[in-house]
Amino acid sequence: MTDLTQIPVDYVLVAAAALLLASILASRISGRLGVPALLLFLLVGMLAGSEGIGGIEFDDPYVAQLLAVMAFTLILFSGGFDTDVSEIRPVWREGAVLATLGVLLTCLIVGGAAYLLLDLSLLEACLLGAIVSSTDAAAVFAVLRSKSLGLKGNLKPLLELESGSNDPMAIFLTVSLIHLIQTPGTSLLKLIPMFIQQMALGGALGLLTGYVIAWTLNHLRLQYDGLYPVVTIALVLLSYGVTSVVGGNGFLAVYLAGLVCSELNFIHKRSLKQFHDGMAWLMQIVMFLTLGLLVFPSELIPVAGRALLLAAVLTLIARPIAVFISLIWTRIDVRERVFVSWVGLRGAAPIILATFPLLAGLERADLMFNIVFFIVLTSVLIQGTSLPAIARWLRVDAPITETRSRPFEFVPSEGLKSELIELIIPKGAPVAGKRVVDVGFPEASLLVLLGRENDFVIPTGSTTLLEGDTVLMLVDKNDADRVRAIFGVNANLPDTSADAYSI
Repeated sequence: MTDLTQIPVDYVLVAAAALLLASILASRISGRLGVPALLLFLLVGMLAGSEGIGGIEFDDPYVAQLLAVMAFTLILFSGGFDTDVSEIRPVWREGAVLATLGVLLTCLIVGGAAYLLLDLSLLEACLLGAIVSSTDAAAVFAVLRSKSLGLKGNLKPLLELESGSNDPMAIFLTVSLIHLIQTPGTSLLKLIPMFIQQMALGGALGLLTGYVIAWTLNHLRLQYDGLYPVVTIALVLLSYGVTSVVGGNGFLAVYLAGLVCSELNFIHKRSLKQFHDGMAWLMQIVMFLTLGLLVFPSELIPVAGRALLLAAVLTLIARPIAVFISLIWTRIDVRERVFVSWVGLRGAAPIILATFPLLAGLERADLMFNIVFFIVLTSVLIQGTSLPAIARWLRVDAPITETRSRPFEFVPSEGLKSELIELIIPKGAPVAGKRVVDVGFPEASLLVLLGRENDFVIPTGSTTLLEGDTVLMLVDKNDADRVRAIFGVNANLPDTSADAYSI
């Protein structure tokens, strides 16, 4: 075996780069094999680990948790940043209940099963339940996109909201249960004001951070564009750190900061969104590689049977019960609830939370980590590969609307008060079949680009607009709703664009 501390830095960098490249190449073939990419990342880590062909010995809980916290922070910010708030607004109540009550119920049911199946105390069993109680929609939608499947109605925004917002609850339960285990006699009632404090401070500071990020990016006026992503990373990590130091939930703060940024307009927003999406994938890869490196396959065999049984309890009992109870008051039909239950995919979050008991030095931390490995493995392998088939079987699938990539980026400049909006001309729109010159756009508006089929067209006055065309318009902010109405797009509904840019 190879101890990382004894390897020259150059070799460590070569090994790290090789692992990343191997993971990315593995993701290329994951779609063809019908296997989620995250599973292949995990297998690459295991092959490189102490009992694999790489022989890399990595068993440092502190470094693992440091990587985990940084990774989770950036993943959550990216999740919020990439979320369309107008889409999740109709389902925010359902998402909030799933993210709190749903997580708690999952924790208790899995904890009860773990208490019966494993040699754990009741608090330790509930701790294991808390670690695996949150979901990972990034993995879900990666699988659905690879199969060219979308979801009907509000299922997609509901799952996005739940997965992005349920991690803080799982983290609170994990940290609180570790505290109860380490300090016997502590009253459960003391957790209630702690929960309120963490969520209140996390929410307030997260919202503030989002506005601070947008204001800073618009007013910093950096000489080098490449520094803007560095600024956002620094502010996101600062938000997590400051919120945690003052007693708030840092993970909730960075997720809400991302949500706020998704709604605000600032310089380089499109490129920053792409950067953080790539950074989130990098962090996912890092965490699955870390799990593979930390696992000792020889220690997995003795707990395999009970771990797989616990994974079945989570998938077939705990998650469905939590979902149906949490959504009992809604109008979501049974087929959609069944699908939401099946989309309880476990990903980076349980891996990250499994490092907390290791660093805390709990007696049964290694057992918990091995159990988490099996739960993540079976979740990604079974649920991940079956999602498209389940979506079709329940008739909740829908075609994915491909997002057209623009051939340029619009960079704001000081002194202008305009907005770049993108929309698709709907069927029956009043402008369909008309020439641009005959439409009657506001004087301060300019039709910049027209996307038609697989090509872009630079429009002239004689260009005829057709149903299904993607239109890119530069308009005065005061005329934005009027322009949408001209195209037959409800001003109260979201644009089809990924983002709009105000200058």
